[in-house]
Amino acid sequence: MNPTKLIAALVAGAALTACGSGDINISPSTVSNVTNNGGGNGGGGGPSSVCGNRTVGSQVISGSEDGNGNCLYDSVFVGPNNNLTEDLLLRALPNGGAHIFDTSLFVGETYRTQADLVANGISEGGDGPTLTIEAGTTLAFTDQRNFLIVNRGSQIIANGTADAPITFTSLTDVNGTVGPEDVQQWGGIVINGFGISNKCEYNDVPRYAGGPADRDSGTNPALALGGGTECSIEAEGSAGDDESQYGGINNEDDSGSLRYVIVKHTGAEVGNGDELNGISFGGVGRGTLVENLQVYSTYDDGIEMFGGSLDITNFVGVYARDDTIDIDEGWDGVLTNALVVQSETDGNHCIEADGVGSYDSFAMNNPTGLQTIIDNGFNSRPVINNLTCIVSPNFPGTHDPGAGWRLREGIYPIINNALLISSFGVNDPTSANDNYCLRFQSDETLAAAAAGIMQINSAIVACQEVDRGATIGAFNGEQAWMEANSSQFATVADGTSIDASEASAPELALVEGDQNIYSTLWASSAVNGAVPAAQTAPVSVNGDPAPAILGAVEATNDWTVPWVFGISPDNRGQALWFE
Repeated sequence: MNPTKLIAALVAGAALTACGSGDINISPSTVSNVTNNGGGNGGGGGPSSVCGNRTVGSQVISGSEDGNGNCLYDSVFVGPNNNLTEDLLLRALPNGGAHIFDTSLFVGETYRTQADLVANGISEGGDGPTLTIEAGTTLAFTDQRNFLIVNRGSQIIANGTADAPITFTSLTDVNGTVGPEDVQQWGGIVINGFGISNKCEYNDVPRYAGGPADRDSGTNPALALGGGTECSIEAEGSAGDDESQYGGINNEDDSGSLRYVIVKHTGAEVGNGDELNGISFGGVGRGTLVENLQVYSTYDDGIEMFGGSLDITNFVGVYARDDTIDIDEGWDGVLTNALVVQSETDGNHCIEADGVGSYDSFAMNNPTGLQTIIDNGFNSRPVINNLTCIVSPNFPGTHDPGAGWRLREGIYPIINNALLISSFGVNDPTSANDNYCLRFQSDETLAAAAAGIMQINSAIVACQEVDRGATIGAFNGEQAWMEANSSQFATVADGTSIDASEASAPELALVEGDQNIYSTLWASSAVNGAVPAAQTAPVSVNGDPAPAILGAVEATNDWTVPWVFGISPDNRGQALWFE
């Protein structure tokens, strides 16, 4: 789309603002004087005073101001055939203006092989260009096939604040025509790093012969593979000009920072037909800083970690139509404080977590190799501390019915201080399986649970369809195993609902506040009309004092305010269905 057409689209969208329900409303003005500063969008003139600009050779290429406070960028500025190869700064625009991209934004080049990476001087985050985004900035994309890639070696520095978060969204959101739960307005974000994935062959050396990984030791077991360092996995969205790769041997890799960042209305098909997540983290290392991150209204998963060792602090996922938290390929990061809220009518798992990439192929064709990965500690071993899942017992859902935690394919997780609630709504009464809250699968994961390697410490579960009846050692069912290991279950009859926030002589009291997202103090909670079992008391993590709550957010320490979108009445498009 050329600048004139894009401006016309903005004006047309602005005309609908009054009757739309968009999440961001930029007050439009009549477009009568479009400032292009002599060139804009690569036209050969000088740079805009407020828009981002690049210097390519001797030419300065700039975004163009549209007269409404926005900056416009087309394929002359950046695109799938025109990757960003030098640093770019995008500043917060006056009066809430947006940087609007009529194409995808790819930061750095992608390389298929280790030899190509070495030849181009790319070995870690910081070798390539950096995209820096100021606090309070909005980036919007015009087309469903647009998305953002941060390639290996490149970095994104997006440091917002609680009062000025950074937003990645769609043009329909900016012009006010998007609905609160609309998805597939654009693709999403893909961040690729040099972290370890158990999907890699590493030059066909037997996988992970170096022994168990110790994520805090600073050592890198993959280096014991005799120099085999080849790891380049096609990332989501890879096809032709849209391709990118992730993976390597460096779980300490640094892809930049995301602080107070909101990603909205994603999940459209791009490149090879992939429906992107809100954010896909491919091989992202723990040198990357991610804290205070929200994904809102996405067609596919909220966040997905493919290997690597990224840590995330303070995550909010609202209205993901598939899995809100997805784990695979050996991710061993720590997720601290996670609030998941499903739509009343859509959404699959709060967590879907796999231990080994290509698990089915290994199990059928190379069970010895599968066991080697697990024995040497390269399966997914995440730690999740302070988790609240408010699951909708919807049926059938876009992808599958609403459900809780699916842990499988050789994963060894540790989950501490959790609330899993699916009692606000009425589930589908025709099946005892579709709205399950707990499903543990695969021989390796079940054996780890029986041996105490996989742990769930201090959890309360309030669901109608509780589990899928897995055999875990001597225990018949996930519920029985969890009850023997510091968890408690509320009694909720199948096909009924119990308000988990009843305030008067409560049968069940787990959440409170006007929006019912705050965890009730554990000492004041109720399960089956009584105080919770002593075994569910919150546990200390990493030597810190034990929290006063199970779950993610406490009323007296609400880290979601004011930046999170979709929950507080003064910062959302609709009320939460379970208020």
